[in-house]
Amino acid sequence: MRILVAEDDQRLAALLAESLGEAGWEVEVVHDGRAAYGRALPGGLDYDVLLLDWMLPGTDGLTACRRLREAGVTTPVLVLTARGQVRDRVAGLDAGADDYLAKPFDLDELLARLRALHRRASYDETGVVRLGDLTVDAGSRRVTRGDVEIELSAREFDILHLLVSRAGKVVSRFTILDEVWDGETDLRSNVIDVHLAAIRAKIDRPFGTSTITTVRGAGYRADAPAPVTS
Repeated sequence: MRILVAEDDQRLAALLAESLGEAGWEVEVVHDGRAAYGRALPGGLDYDVLLLDWMLPGTDGLTACRRLREAGVTTPVLVLTARGQVRDRVAGLDAGADDYLAKPFDLDELLARLRALHRRASYDETGVVRLGDLTVDAGSRRVTRGDVEIELSAREFDILHLLVSRAGKVVSRFTILDEVWDGETDLRSNVIDVHLAAIRAKIDRPFGTSTITTVRGAGYRADAPAPVTS
């Protein structure tokens, strides 16, 4: 997950970079609004979330956000500011921001808000992802293989949707815990293995296929279903 942090307070910027890095984000930091605008324009680096301070030098965060929206950038934006009045929050949202957090803020709340923005943005407009004949519909919370509907628990569905939406890429245990459990589950527990065993028993075993591969020491990868050879 890649995030652009635009913050002119050097100490806060360093703290955010360190904390977000420890939480699994790939962080780039800039210190003024013009740089943030230039980095986030189409054709530049792809970011999952933009974290913009309101009172940036040069071009303020709200102006940068508004100009990015006018340029067609749809990347989720969270605005940080010392302004906490309702009219200020309204101004931020009207400028195209997706969320707003007043300073001083709790770091855990900031991380939770960023995770929520990233989860919402990971769905396409219909919320439907497909892998071979496997369809995962986030809108209706339905899973089908061909014409057969498969019943999954809420956690099983979220894990499967995450893996299928990133098909062909290894998804780490940390990422699954972070995005499905909001980091509330101990990384050392076997809760992911238990859920994956249940998922495989439902989406693969009855159909004689194998969709999810365990990549030892790295995580899990979903691929187009391959027949299981006896």
